[in-house]
Amino acid sequence: MKRNATRLVALAVAAAALFAAANALAFTPADRSGPTVDSDVVLAAYEKRPAKKYWRTKVRFRTDEAPGTVIVDTNSKYLYYIDGPNRATRYGIGVGRDGFGWSGVVKVGRKAEWPAWTPPPEMRVRERAKGRILPITQPGGIDNPLGARALYLYKGGRDTIFRIHGTNQPWTIGQNMSSGCIRMMNEDVEHLYDRAGIGTKVIVIGPGSKPGDTYFDDRGVDIFRQIFGG
Repeated sequence: MKRNATRLVALAVAAAALFAAANALAFTPADRSGPTVDSDVVLAAYEKRPAKKYWRTKVRFRTDEAPGTVIVDTNSKYLYYIDGPNRATRYGIGVGRDGFGWSGVVKVGRKAEWPAWTPPPEMRVRERAKGRILPITQPGGIDNPLGARALYLYKGGRDTIFRIHGTNQPWTIGQNMSSGCIRMMNEDVEHLYDRAGIGTKVIVIGPGSKPGDTYFDDRGVDIFRQIFGG
């Protein structure tokens, strides 16, 4: 009995160590291609990460939607990529501020790495009234509001002007700050970008959504997948 008890304790300690290591690996920014950036700038942004509950996590997840679908819950500030039956990857997001929320079913119509930013004319007018002059187009780079990647959301074959994109302000994840676009940390949007192809279905739950329109149940962290992957 003592030998079995000792063995169980050893296994528990090993599992805890593996879990800690997996967390460290899961949330370490990946190497990325793109504009050369001063390491101090990257470190400063990384140190202003959002609360841990918004870090990328593998969760147990129930839904009627097919694997490969993206569900955006603007109320909880989470985006889910459905990995397969009863499992998903959960990402923290920033969403539209008051008056800029929206809902609907759209598709990824285009994707871009280190995208240029072209503010809509109405945004330039709105910001000019506040004394801020926006560029007609800003080239991609670390100072670009769209961050490292952008997934352009289309409906009926037309651009909605809404995007899922990275941000150079990671501390805004978990907040209502945008003009309707879905913000993600750069390392998270890169991760999603590699998985969500053109044509991916995106369900945005927000103002106008009714209970029962989209069934899903986030059942919490999938500990085994966090440790061992899959």
